[in-house]
Amino acid sequence: MCGRYSLHAPHSDIASRYQYQEDWLADAMPRYNVAPGTDIALLAMLECGTGTVSVLMPAHWGFHPQRADAKAPSPINARAEKVATSPYFRNAFQTRRALVPANGWYEWRATDAGDKQPYYITLADGELLMFAGLWEPAGDDRATAAIITQPAVSALQHIHPRMPTVLAPECWASWMDPKFTERDQVRKVVRPLPGDCLIAYPVSKRVNRPVNDDPELIEPVGSVGNNSKA
Repeated sequence: MCGRYSLHAPHSDIASRYQYQEDWLADAMPRYNVAPGTDIALLAMLECGTGTVSVLMPAHWGFHPQRADAKAPSPINARAEKVATSPYFRNAFQTRRALVPANGWYEWRATDAGDKQPYYITLADGELLMFAGLWEPAGDDRATAAIITQPAVSALQHIHPRMPTVLAPECWASWMDPKFTERDQVRKVVRPLPGDCLIAYPVSKRVNRPVNDDPELIEPVGSVGNNSKA
């Protein structure tokens, strides 16, 4: 799953580096503990008068289709195995696929003591990750979003059985390309990032509380021998 992640790269740097317009009122502060129910940064393709434009914009992390009533759920994740056929996500999968930039994410491993140890998972080279996501307009220039998840790669299964779908850089544009609308089309042009690009290490349990949001959350704790490479 993906229930918490970090994004401390400046939005302006993301927009300029990856050639996206920035539809954000001000550059956001670094976030080391992004939690569900908050606004997140989303890279999406939007229709304009001359075609489509790539935009970095805010979206509420909790997907809610416009056709759904107020009591309907607002899931933060969508399972890759069903996202293309689920009535809840199918339309967004066909027409509103997006990227969610992140520096890394957290997963919790059950321990023999009966509690859970948080791990931070990131790229070994320190580059930015891009999660596969979906978005939905919510009125008043607002949007809602979900992150797509998949079974964890083998080296991360000891931490958690699922993980966000992290896309290979060469597939980012294809993932958002509006000309691909069917699942088989998308599968042919998109692939996940190889698992051996990722590293995972235990971090402080302070991350359990969303109110804690500082660089120390992504610092390793315990023995260096607890680190693993996916």
